[in-house]
Amino acid sequence: MPLRLKNLVFNVTFNSCLFLILIIGIQNSSKKSSINLLIDETVNLPISFIIGSSFISGSIIGSILSSNSGNK
Repeated sequence: MPLRLKNLVFNVTFNSCLFLILIIGIQNSSKKSSINLLIDETVNLPISFIIGSSFISGSIIGSILSSNSGNK
């Protein structure tokens, strides 16, 4: 299997596992907050979900950027 495909499969699997752990972990979260966007604000979400989803999206973007920088 090519190295790029291995990295893609690993990143998808790793981030999916993180997301599942995040969903299981926020079940008992009672503190909620909303995010102020440029136009409007979001619904009240658990703070742990906001922080966890930010971490996971950063992990996905970082893996995409690192795989693209290998092309040069």
